[in-house]
Amino acid sequence: MNPNNMTMLHSFMNKYTPLIEQELLRIFPSEWVIPDKLTQSIRYSLLSGGKRLRPLLVIAAAESVGGSSESVLPVACAIELVHTYSLIHDDLPAMDNDDYRRGKLTNHKVYGEDMAILAGDGLLTHAFYLIAQGARRHGIQADVVLDIVEDLSVYAGVRGMVGGQVADMLGEQGETDLDQLTYIHVHKTSDLLVCSLLAGARCAGANDDQLSALRRYGEAIGLAYQIQDDILDVIGDEEKIGKRTNSDEKQSKVTYPYFIGVEASQARVKELTEAGKQALTEGDLADPSLLLAMADYLLARDR
Repeated sequence: MNPNNMTMLHSFMNKYTPLIEQELLRIFPSEWVIPDKLTQSIRYSLLSGGKRLRPLLVIAAAESVGGSSESVLPVACAIELVHTYSLIHDDLPAMDNDDYRRGKLTNHKVYGEDMAILAGDGLLTHAFYLIAQGARRHGIQADVVLDIVEDLSVYAGVRGMVGGQVADMLGEQGETDLDQLTYIHVHKTSDLLVCSLLAGARCAGANDDQLSALRRYGEAIGLAYQIQDDILDVIGDEEKIGKRTNSDEKQSKVTYPYFIGVEASQARVKELTEAGKQALTEGDLADPSLLLAMADYLLARDR
């Protein structure tokens, strides 16, 4: 771990996280008439904190190929909307049935299941509006916008995040094997991280080799991220992770520690992190230092 890179990463996060938060505050045009309860429900989950990992990856990917952070901010926020919608829906009683998210009551516990479903629907569809509006505002070429929309539709859809959630719901201890679990983790988590990286890089004019390197990096750190979540569910601090530990075991969900134990899972996280960093070094990026530091940051996280 390079201390200089980590210092640079913290400076980057301290600079851009508030800008992301400000952008998320004004995602809806002021002249729109929206039911107040719907707005409250959306804001409750969207503005509840979190690491803002996905929008930060959009910006970091753009900078890694020499692009502008300002021009990708709407796209970065669009992907955060998709992520937030997925969390609201995943927490519903029909899915993961969670009571807490980021240390707060889940959306449906506060606003009811009906409003939580509609808030998620609103966030998902509004993401595409943000991409279109952001592209117009910053002069992003139409073919680039089409690539970003296509990526988001695929990575967040039935082949991606939705398919991963279905596989997760169907998987149970004793029936799901390690390959199936990896499929779940890749599509529930890695896919949207890959989409974030590709979106930022596309806006900045990345070439095919750079996109390929970022894709491989995202796949590796995304799987590592979700395995780390599995580990934290077993040995994490409830106050730090914002929800009850051992929830996976109580719901009979399969996890990496269930299959290979905590120590082997930790080793797998390190292996994947190194693989992701190696992909960056082979990608002919203008400056991969932020993304290299991000990989180390995620490896060391405890929440």
